[in-house]
Amino acid sequence: MLTYKRADSKEGFSLAQPTILLVDDEKEIIDLLEIYLKNEGYRLLRASNGLEALSVLSKETVDLIVLDIMMPKMDGIEACLKIREQKNMPIIMLSAKSQDMDKILGLSSGADDYVSKPFNPLELLARIKSQLRRYTRLNVPQANTSHEIEVDELTMNTLTHEVKVDGREIKLTPREFAILELLARHRGTVWSIEKIYEAVWQEPYFDSDNTVMVHIRKIREKIEDNPRKPKFIKTVWGVGYKVE
Repeated sequence: MLTYKRADSKEGFSLAQPTILLVDDEKEIIDLLEIYLKNEGYRLLRASNGLEALSVLSKETVDLIVLDIMMPKMDGIEACLKIREQKNMPIIMLSAKSQDMDKILGLSSGADDYVSKPFNPLELLARIKSQLRRYTRLNVPQANTSHEIEVDELTMNTLTHEVKVDGREIKLTPREFAILELLARHRGTVWSIEKIYEAVWQEPYFDSDNTVMVHIRKIREKIEDNPRKPKFIKTVWGVGYKVE
C-alpha cells in the first residue's frame, strides 16, 4: 500500500491516502481500474466526462487524475487545459489513439504521461505510482536551504513549486517543473534527451519517444518572451539542452 505526505493537511505534512480521480465514459474500464487501484489502497473518485471531472475537483482534493481523451460533453483535452489553469497534480491521459500527433496533443495540453488503449492495468498502475512518487518529492520540504534557484530574471522555489519570470508567476506542470529544475540546478551543463528523460521519468528512454521535446517546447512557451529565440533553455544541436 502506498502512503505519502499530503501538502494540504491542516497540520502541514501528514500521512494520507492518495486520492485518484478516474475520468472515462467507458464504465467497464473504470470498474476494472477500481479493482487494481483499491487493492493498492488508493481512494478513488469517478467521473464520466470532463464537466463531471471539473465538478469533482471543485469539491475534492485529488492527487492524480487518469483522464480519457474521447468523451462526450467535454473531452479530455479541453478538460486538461481547464484543470491546468488552477491545478498542478499529475495527469495521465488515456486514448484509443496511438499516433505520435495524438500523444503530442495530449502532452501539449498539460498531461504528464500518455497511455494508449488497450493497456495493461499493471503498467498503468506502475505509471501512477511513479507519478505520485515524483509529485511527492516535488512537494515535500527538504532539509536544506537550496530550494531557491535563480537564473537571471527567472526564479524557482522548490518548496512552494513557484516559478516567476520578471515577477510574473508561471504555472508549470510537475514534469515541466522537474525538467526546468534539473537544467537550472546544473546551469551550463548540457543534458541529452535520454539523460533528461531517465532523470525525470526514472525509467529507460526509448529512441522513438519525443516526450522530452514536447515538454521543452511547452516550458519555452511559458517562460520565454520569444520561444523561437529562447533566453533560458538553449538547444545544443546534436547533443541536448542546457540553461546558461
